[in-house]
Amino acid sequence: MFYEVIPVGKVETLTYDFDGSLFPGQIVLVPLGKKSVPGIIVKKVAQPNFKTKSILKILYAKPLPSHLLKAAEFIHEYYLVPIGLTANLILPTGVEKKRRTKPNKTEQNKTIPNQANIPLNPAQKMALEGLQKGLEGTKLLYGVTGSGKTNIYLKMAINAFKQQKSTILLVPEIALTSQLVQIFQEIFKNNVVLIHSKQTEAERHLIFERIIEAEEPLIIIGPRSALFAPVHNLELIIVDEEHETTYYQENPPRYSAIRVASFIATAVKGQCILGSATPTVTDYYIAKQKDSLVTLKERAKKEAKKANINIIDLKNREDFSKNKYFSNQMLESIKKNLEEKRQTLIFHNRRGSAPLTICEHCGHEITCPNCFLPLTLHADTYELVCHTCEHHEKVPLSCPECGHLGLVHKGFGTKLLESELKKLFPKARVKRFDADNKKGETLDAIYEEVRDGKVDILVGTQGLAKGLDLPKLATVGVVQADAGLSLPDYAAEERVFQLITQVIGRVGRGHLDAAEVFIQTFRPEHPVLKFATEENYEEFAKYLLKQRQKSGFPPYKYVAKLELTMKTEAIIIKKMREVAQKLQQNANYLVSPPQPAFHERTIKGYTWEMIIRSKSRKELLEMCSSLDQNFRLTLDPPSLL
Repeated sequence: MFYEVIPVGKVETLTYDFDGSLFPGQIVLVPLGKKSVPGIIVKKVAQPNFKTKSILKILYAKPLPSHLLKAAEFIHEYYLVPIGLTANLILPTGVEKKRRTKPNKTEQNKTIPNQANIPLNPAQKMALEGLQKGLEGTKLLYGVTGSGKTNIYLKMAINAFKQQKSTILLVPEIALTSQLVQIFQEIFKNNVVLIHSKQTEAERHLIFERIIEAEEPLIIIGPRSALFAPVHNLELIIVDEEHETTYYQENPPRYSAIRVASFIATAVKGQCILGSATPTVTDYYIAKQKDSLVTLKERAKKEAKKANINIIDLKNREDFSKNKYFSNQMLESIKKNLEEKRQTLIFHNRRGSAPLTICEHCGHEITCPNCFLPLTLHADTYELVCHTCEHHEKVPLSCPECGHLGLVHKGFGTKLLESELKKLFPKARVKRFDADNKKGETLDAIYEEVRDGKVDILVGTQGLAKGLDLPKLATVGVVQADAGLSLPDYAAEERVFQLITQVIGRVGRGHLDAAEVFIQTFRPEHPVLKFATEENYEEFAKYLLKQRQKSGFPPYKYVAKLELTMKTEAIIIKKMREVAQKLQQNANYLVSPPQPAFHERTIKGYTWEMIIRSKSRKELLEMCSSLDQNFRLTLDPPSLL
C-alpha cells in the first residue's frame, strides 16, 4: 500500500510504500536522502508511476488528532508555508528517539475538586453568558484590566472538563504568567500540562507522549507552540492577552497563532476565546462585524478605584529640578511609598544604560560589526551590546575612527534608571527586570518576594506591564511614554496605547485605597496618550480605525511584506525596482516604493523591502506565489519593523 507523508525538513509531501494499514495522523519513520526522519501520514494513495521507498517503522500507533492535520493544511494554504515545514510545528525535535524515562503517569483528576466554585460578579456572569451563546466559533472578550477575565476562563475550562473535553490556554510568555498558571494548577492539579521554551528536548518529547496517550481531559498551558499539542477531545482554546505580537511567529514557518487557533476551534466544533484589555483593533473590528464581541467593563473588586493619573511634560524642566529622569512629583511619591512600606513600579521600554555611543569630535557611532546598528552601553559590565544579535565588546578607550578620547554615551535604559534610583534612595531595595536578568533573578523566579513587598522599587521593560497583580503596588511611573510613537510602523500607535494602558492597569485593582500613575512625555496632547490615560479603548479604536482606513492598512486591506537580501546595494536596488514596477501595473495592489529595511545592513549584505496591500487576500496570495523564491514573505505582519 502507498501513503502520502509529510517528512520533517522536506518542503513537499512524498509518497512511500508500507506493507500494512496506516491511518492519517500516524507518526512514522521514513528515509529521506541518506537520513531517516519522522513523518506524518496524510492519506492512502494509489500506486504512483515511479519507484517508492518504504516506510521504516511506525513510531506511534495512536494517530495525531485530526485537527492538527487540518491545521497543517490551513497554514500551508493561508500563509504559503511549504507543507513540510508545518511538521516542525507539530512534532517535537527528537520524536524518533527512545527515552530512558517514561512520560509522567501521575494520577489525574476525574472530577473537579470542591474549590472549583469560582465566584462571579453580575458583570462576569453576563460576560460568561455572552461567550456561551452559540457554542462554536471565535469570540473576543474585551475586559478592562482587573475585571476578572481569569475567573471566566476557569469557568469555561471547568465546563469543558466536566464533559471530558480538553482546553488549550495560550499565554504570551510562560515566565510572565506564573499567577495564571498557579490558579489553574490549584484547581486542575495533575491535569495541567505546561509547555515552554526552557524545557529540554527530552522533556518536550516526554510531554508530547503524555499528551498523545492521555485518556483524561487535559489543560494545556503555554505560548503559541502549545497550540500544536496533540490533545484529543479538544473543546476550548483561550488566547490570553491576545494583542501580544509574540503570537505571530516571525521565523519560518511564519503564521499567526490567533488565526490558527480560530481555525482549529472551528475544525473541532469548539470555541476560541480571545481575551484582552487592549485587543488589536483588527480583531475588535472583526468581532463587532460578526457580532462576537463580549465586553467586561467593571473591575472585579467593588473597592477597586481608578488610579490618580498625572501627566508630566518632559519639556517643562522646572518639574525635573532634582533629577533629569524622574520628575519631582514622581520622586515625592516614591519617597512616600518607602515611608509607608508600599511599592513603586518604574517602566521604560529600553534596556541597558545608553543606546548610543558616539565620538564628540568626529561624530563616529560605535556600531555592531554584524548588524551595523548602534551598540548599547551596559554600564554594570562596562560592555557594548547589540540587542539584535547579542554581540558583546568592551568599550573602546578612544574613537576607532579618529583616535579622539572623547567618547560619549547618549540616551538611557533600565540599567541607568536602576543605578539612578539606588543613588537617590540608597536604603531602598531596587530591582530591575528585563531581558538582561540572569537565571534566578527573573520576575518569575522571585515573584513571591516581589508580591510580599521585599522589593521596594521595580524597574523594567514591557514584562512588568503584563498580568502583574501586586497587592502593595501604589505607584506606577512611565519615564518616557511617547518613545515608540514615531517609529515607521502602522502599528506603532497601537503598541504605545497597549503598553501604557497595561502598565496603568497594574494599580487601582482594589488592594490599596489610593494609587498614583505618573506619565512623563514630550507630547502630552497626543491623542493616543489621552485615550490611554482615560482608559478609553472604544474612542481609541475609532481613532485608529479611521487612520487605518485612510492609509489602507488592516482591517481594511491585507498586507504582505517582501524582503530581499543581496551582497551589493546597487544590485538589490535594481532588482527591487524591477519587481515593484511590474507589480504596480496591477491596479488591485497598493505597492509601496522599495526601501531599505529597518535593519538594512548585516554581514549577509543589504536588505530592502516592499509593502504590498490588497482588498483581496486571494489575489495577494496569487501575486506572492508568482514571486522569485529568494524573497522572504511575511503575510499579515503585526509590525512592519
